Amino acid sequence: MLVIRIEHPLAFGFGLLGNILSFMVFLAPLPTFYRVYKKKSTESFHSLPYIVALFSAMLWLYYAILTEDALLLTINGTACVFESIYLAIFIVYAPRDALVFALKLISILNILLYGCLVVCTLIFFKGRKRIEIMGSICASLAVCVFVAPLSVIKRVIRTKSVEYMPFSLSLFLTLSAIAWFGYGLLRKDTFVAVPNVLGFIFGMVQMVLYFIYKTPRNGESTSQVVDIEKYQTTNGSTVVEIEITNDYVEADKKPDV
Repeated sequence: MLVIRIEHPLAFGFGLLGNILSFMVFLAPLPTFYRVYKKKSTESFHSLPYIVALFSAMLWLYYAILTEDALLLTINGTACVFESIYLAIFIVYAPRDALVFALKLISILNILLYGCLVVCTLIFFKGRKRIEIMGSICASLAVCVFVAPLSVIKRVIRTKSVEYMPFSLSLFLTLSAIAWFGYGLLRKDTFVAVPNVLGFIFGMVQMVLYFIYKTPRNGESTSQVVDIEKYQTTNGSTVVEIEITNDYVEADKKPDV
């Protein structure tokens, strides 16, 4: 039976704070999908960030059930609801090619692969071993996803512009990583704590870069028109940050020969 344990009040406080911060980050894509709804088109937006976020939340939800962790369960259950709604809206308004891609990826990742992981762990592993296997999978996925901000950091350094990196979102993600790290540390759950160390480091780097490059150089202009879909959410104990960027760069015009 899943219950909210307050054996360690400080751990409970960190977990509750993590839930609140994570929920606020879940709201980040709302403007994107309001735009999709108003225009009845997904335009250049991609389904990949939301599919991966749903897959991650589903894995952490299963881990929360195995460990009987109510705070992880509440935030990942909420994440599954949000991601499912976002994907439903995407599917309704997506063009045929994007729709087919999204449905294929959902079938492979969120149904087939997830189902296989759950069935295999239930059949071949028991007790603590099952928890360790799922914890390792969740933590490994979190670490892989944490590599995503490298593309944002590289772009900021290259363009010397932070228009691609909203400070408020980076701040909330960093605070969320701190909260979940504290929660995992106090509960002695390394699968929750360790990945968030990486999340905290990347978050701090992004904020430092923001203050370095927040003021553009005088006379600097750009020929780039950028359509960024930067979706950052939390999957309970770790922060998922995925960016898909479409750059439309105006080519240098050459004189007719």
